[in-house]
Amino acid sequence: MTVENVIWPRYLDASLTRSDGRRVSLRDAIEDPEVDEIAEAVQQIGYDAVIEHDVAHPREWGANGRVIVKGADDSSKNDLVQAVAAYIHLLRE
Repeated sequence: MTVENVIWPRYLDASLTRSDGRRVSLRDAIEDPEVDEIAEAVQQIGYDAVIEHDVAHPREWGANGRVIVKGADDSSKNDLVQAVAAYIHLLRE
């Protein structure tokens, strides 16, 4: 069985609080995370990523997309989100 995890940009967004949906520490959070860089980070850590641009998180009004991570059965969602945040920091340096 293949596991699909969804990563919404809000999980990494430094402008949001934990109760608003951020899933990483403020220190690891990203300013204005984009689905394209999330997908690139997912691919760099070894998983397949599918970008869906025209989808909005249920708690948001505007569609800013999401990334579906395929084949991440060996990783918890939290570990995956943490690794993506760390890799985006490397990409932005």
